[in-house]
Amino acid sequence: MQRNKILSLLVLVIVVLTASGCTINLGFGGTPSGPDGGIFKTTNNGDTWVAKSLIPTTSGKPNSISDLDNSLIVLDPSDPKALYFGTIENGIFYSYDAGETWLPIKSLGPITPSAFAVDSIAKCSLYTAIANKVLKSTDCGRSWQQVYYDNSVDITIPSIAVDHYDSHNVFIGTSRGEIITSNDYGQSWRTLQRFDNPVLKILIAPNDSRVIMVATRDKGLYRSTDKGLTWVSLQDNLKEFPDSAHFRDLVFSKAQPGFIIFATNYGLLKSINNGDDWTAIKLITPEKNATINSVVLSAHDTREIYYITDTTFYRTVDGGINWSTKKLPSTRAGLTLVDDPTTDGVIYLGLKKIQQ
Repeated sequence: MQRNKILSLLVLVIVVLTASGCTINLGFGGTPSGPDGGIFKTTNNGDTWVAKSLIPTTSGKPNSISDLDNSLIVLDPSDPKALYFGTIENGIFYSYDAGETWLPIKSLGPITPSAFAVDSIAKCSLYTAIANKVLKSTDCGRSWQQVYYDNSVDITIPSIAVDHYDSHNVFIGTSRGEIITSNDYGQSWRTLQRFDNPVLKILIAPNDSRVIMVATRDKGLYRSTDKGLTWVSLQDNLKEFPDSAHFRDLVFSKAQPGFIIFATNYGLLKSINNGDDWTAIKLITPEKNATINSVVLSAHDTREIYYITDTTFYRTVDGGINWSTKKLPSTRAGLTLVDDPTTDGVIYLGLKKIQQ
């Protein structure tokens, strides 16, 4: 109901700008003449990208997110038209119409979120991490309450995950190396495990929420099959792949239980049994030169894999036997890829200025 009211208001104030929907064909490379930052969207598996940057206003002069650097993109797991776009020092923006229009979450101000999660059962329950604390909203971002605070001000929280089967259970990972959990929607917390290495990503298996994967910065993967009560390191299973302990990205397949793609400094690795065994996916570039920033795996076909580097979008439809490549639609580095699991071909791209 809250979202419907907001969406109705947006429809009344949307001003159509040609610039906000500038289509860029990637086949010819070159420097884009349109928007360079913000968020881009493809509906045809990356063949063309459209900048999605419009912020409608009541004055008739629309604003734009096209100059903002991305820190994260999150889709609501229960509503793929609802997206959250985290920025560097400019707060979080939301869209309830698949990126066509955006509005800021004004109650947070110009923050840089390090993590964000949406409760898949109660869609107006949101969690975000800022520096050493976690905030929660139960009213779609209108107001926020602090639910976790670390006593060390130099600690950050790079990851948040909400159990899709039972959203009482919330997990956060810290830069100090802990997995900390709440079993009461964030009201109280306890440490599950200490890995002594920054926890950069927490993934809960889409087909079995008892299976949790934790990716550390440079000590590889850990797995639990009992909701975090016990953990095993998977690094011995990856020892034949040099530099595979250094994390780049990690994704579960929604189509095939146990299927995982792990992006590392070595390259792309694949497991079909929740990390017990791994094989390398062949890339065009030498593995050590891949520099993969983000990976997407088709929700319907495990052979269809996408990834980005600072400059290039890669796609395979045959599990890595053949790859197609496209230049990114920006002078900025590709940072984040997120797909719409309900619609084939729809992928969102977030970018960040390359530091000189």
